[in-house]
Amino acid sequence: MKKIGFLSFGHWSPEHGSQVRTAQDVLLQSIDLAIAAEELGADGAYFRVHHFAQQLASPFPLLAAVGARTRRIEIGTGVIDMRYENPLYMVEDAGAADLISGGRLQLGISRGSPEQVVDGWRYFGYQPAEGESDQDMARRHTEVFLQQLEGQGFARPNPRPMFPNPPGLLRLEPHSPGLRDRIWWGSASDATAEWAARMGMNLQSSTLKVDETGEPFHIQQARQIRTYRDAWAGAGHARTPRVSVSRSIFALMNDMDRRYFGRGGKDSDQIGTIDTYRAVFGRGYADEPDRLIDQLREDEAIAEADTLLLTVPNILGVDYNVHVIDSILRHVAPALGWR
Repeated sequence: MKKIGFLSFGHWSPEHGSQVRTAQDVLLQSIDLAIAAEELGADGAYFRVHHFAQQLASPFPLLAAVGARTRRIEIGTGVIDMRYENPLYMVEDAGAADLISGGRLQLGISRGSPEQVVDGWRYFGYQPAEGESDQDMARRHTEVFLQQLEGQGFARPNPRPMFPNPPGLLRLEPHSPGLRDRIWWGSASDATAEWAARMGMNLQSSTLKVDETGEPFHIQQARQIRTYRDAWAGAGHARTPRVSVSRSIFALMNDMDRRYFGRGGKDSDQIGTIDTYRAVFGRGYADEPDRLIDQLREDEAIAEADTLLLTVPNILGVDYNVHVIDSILRHVAPALGWR
């Protein structure tokens, strides 16, 4: 069995053909899509986080709303850019959203992706310490966040508080037990995957990766996953970690599918640059179900992962995206042993 969820980039646009024209549209439709995906039997509803863009940006109100309207489906992010985050405030927001959902939050965090603006985190009041890079700052914020999720007291109580305090040092509230084990790190390299393993975080690996060997994307990504699991075992953690990969996968079931995606997926990887690094971007998949099944059998990274996130074209509206998810769950996943 493989967990299968969707990953929405949360775009909105007033342009012709868009079914998601405003920020309100994308928020309300994201809730509706999560409800519908749960009814289909999907396992996860995940959302991207991008600042200064016409996309989803503040995840916790949305995660809490989805948690209040669903009962089973996992609710997550992919990813929250930790350069922008106050880790203590984030502990409170995450704890509240997780308690509302009954412990279903799966938070993907990372250094983030290329931004809409230059050093956008500076506008949020953050800057690297002397001798630090912005990547270092993101990891520092992450380490504080993870530590505080443990729920240990650290703050000296006021001797004359407004309300009585429990004995000892105080922790952040609300505390959600178990959330610490449901934090994921979005990794684009083998080195950061190893770091995530040492820190006891699950691994999110996306559709791009630093090109470290020149091999096809899915082979490099599969090796990254094995490197991560080896590092996890070496760190001596007690629990079994989880690993997700994301893919654009479309089963061509009708004329509308063929009109949108009938030219097929990307038949091969693409090479580009991300923050000065040479990066390899994985291919997408779009074909008739039988041919799609044969193609997906060859993807080594999907085979290695326990969770697959389907990137959905949210701009096309809830009904069409329900169809996209349902087509994979019904006509592709069972033949591959994922269901």
